Amino acid sequence: MTLDPDAKLPETEEGTVVYNTDPLIIRSHYEIDYIHSYAQDSEFFRALGKKKLMGSKCKKCGYVYATPRSHCMMCGSETEWYELPLKGRVHTFTTCYFSGEEFLNETPFNLVLVEFDGVNSLFMSRLIGADTKDIYIGMPVRAKFRRNLKMNVTDVYFVPDVEK
Repeated sequence: MTLDPDAKLPETEEGTVVYNTDPLIIRSHYEIDYIHSYAQDSEFFRALGKKKLMGSKCKKCGYVYATPRSHCMMCGSETEWYELPLKGRVHTFTTCYFSGEEFLNETPFNLVLVEFDGVNSLFMSRLIGADTKDIYIGMPVRAKFRRNLKMNVTDVYFVPDVEK
């Protein structure tokens, strides 16, 4: 039997980042694997693999949403899947110079709200292939899709729709 009253836990040279002392606020790294169900939105993500964009259309009033939803925000009725066009126009845009951790190394990047003919709401996505100074309201854009899906909303993005 070994008894060591001088035993110590291993130490590193790393300290703790303290932001405030009253109350005590520190930085602490946290990582987790998360299992997520897309539930009623599953069809939207499956469709991305088929190079399709799916929105929703109200069965009662006909309002068309560029993003999926199970019930209409206008009248409360159920919706059905609706295939969106792959071409649209920039409704508005912004350039992101800061982002969450996943996209921080990709800054700056451009986000656009895309409007489609026959669709009552807008679709937010990234616009690549254009410098910020060249983006304008009404600019024609078209959807493109990742070849290797990540099964998230960044699997679709937009590029300028120009004649070559």
